[in-house]
Amino acid sequence: MTAERPDMTPLPDLLHGQARGGPTRERRPFYLDLLPPCNAGCPAGENIQAWLALAQAGDHEGAWRSLVADNPFPAIHGRVCYHPCEDVCNRLHLDSAVSIHGVERFLGDLAIERGWDFDRPPAGTHKRVLVIGAGPSGLSAAYHLARLGHEVEIRDAGPEPGGMMRYGIPAYRLPRDVLAAEIARLSRLGITITTDHPVRDLAAERRDGGFDAVFVAVGAHLSKRIDIPAREAGRILDAVGFLRSVAAGERPAIGRRVAVYGGGNTAMDAARVAKRLGAEDALIVYRRTRDQMPAHAEEADEAEREGVKINWLRTIQALDGPVVTVEVMELDQTGRPVPTGRTETLAADTVILALGQRAETAFLHDVPGIEFAADGTVVVSPSFMTGCPGVFAGGDMVPAERTVTVGVGHGRKAARHIDAYLRSGTFEAPAKHATADFSLLHPWYFGDSGRRHQPERDPSARITDFTEVVGGLDAASATYEAGRCLSCGNCFECDGCLGACPEDAVVKLGTGSRYRFDYDRCTGCGTCFEQCPVHAIEMVPEPPAPTQGMPAEATT
Repeated sequence: MTAERPDMTPLPDLLHGQARGGPTRERRPFYLDLLPPCNAGCPAGENIQAWLALAQAGDHEGAWRSLVADNPFPAIHGRVCYHPCEDVCNRLHLDSAVSIHGVERFLGDLAIERGWDFDRPPAGTHKRVLVIGAGPSGLSAAYHLARLGHEVEIRDAGPEPGGMMRYGIPAYRLPRDVLAAEIARLSRLGITITTDHPVRDLAAERRDGGFDAVFVAVGAHLSKRIDIPAREAGRILDAVGFLRSVAAGERPAIGRRVAVYGGGNTAMDAARVAKRLGAEDALIVYRRTRDQMPAHAEEADEAEREGVKINWLRTIQALDGPVVTVEVMELDQTGRPVPTGRTETLAADTVILALGQRAETAFLHDVPGIEFAADGTVVVSPSFMTGCPGVFAGGDMVPAERTVTVGVGHGRKAARHIDAYLRSGTFEAPAKHATADFSLLHPWYFGDSGRRHQPERDPSARITDFTEVVGGLDAASATYEAGRCLSCGNCFECDGCLGACPEDAVVKLGTGSRYRFDYDRCTGCGTCFEQCPVHAIEMVPEPPAPTQGMPAEATT
């Protein structure tokens, strides 16, 4: 199985006319590459189809190296990414999506186990880049810049690198040894990571360090707060601070009953952590409905499996002793929640606010040219550059969905633009191919193939500690899952066209080299097109006859 890169330059026009002396036909076939939906749906920009093909073939190291060409953290992403690639997988129309994240995690864990390191970067460019923030976006940008030959230093205010991966995602979802192992690989690439170094004067840091460009990715570590009347204000915590303290090894006293106010992924994590700290009752209060919550559905499902109760269409009005007063909401005709005036009481020793986060950007307010949106995020151009030349920004501090995968994708894209800036040029992303929708495929070729599921700890056992909840696929299951890929839009050398052509007009070029058409033999019957399971062949009108000596064949 083979797969082309999703951003490769489209195939050159090989249809230069009917071959001299060839058969008369109204249309002719040619090979093409389309963009797989999984590749198109990956915020990190991974060439998923390519590394799945290598994994299916048993070349696990080759698959890992193909994967990390775009994303340096497969073991992390295999655990914490919400895998939007699987939401658009064409296999969903047959049985179930390929477990892309399961295979990705397997490859990442195998690389840690076997000590695989990144390929060494090319000769240095002697350009220096400062990255502020050691979260997903900053680490990703540093990695890609180092791979391009630049000298990179990361400076982070925290005691350890990782950002919200370390301080916001609980260990039962992302074990700290996995996080440490994948970050350590960046240090071995030559990237300098300086911790406990808050940046307060960007211009001075850039000048004194001799940096040619800066990428700012400080994340969103400050919790948004609201005023809730409370007899004891100390019994109201913010979710980010709560999760950070637990990640640092502390065990906050929260009592037996905890109410979390909010409906995002952070709220779900806070409630699940509260259960692991001994709370007998952990409940979530959210002002909208389940369908309207910002949390991913699987996060709410897992919270409920662990005994967390979710109170929909409720807002907290007051905290009085061990009692929380909530107001019942209802949806108006536009679907917006409106108060009803009816109240209820819930028992809670502690209230944890999980109402969203914002970035700490005060150190940027004096930087000439940098602008801010109404919500406090930094305004950047499509190249991720701010209004200050040479200063770029990405991750949670710019307008975008706030996930690890989006942040890593920002770092990758920004690195390309920073590299172009350092070379006094601009980066233009190559045109993408059209997406291979399911309607283009011939599913009769593919039989049913059930998905392999990862093992999970029983909910009653998992809430007793912070041990990882979900296990990984073994080698056989990972290889099997990779083989479930349909190779949408890209030839995987099934030999269907070769065997189906009644004129022997398809010539096999050898394993990995695909095929070519011999237009001296081809009659344009379309048999090859009709049987191709992945739409790697297209039929086009026969062009006018050439005047002289034009090619008589086309290659995939």
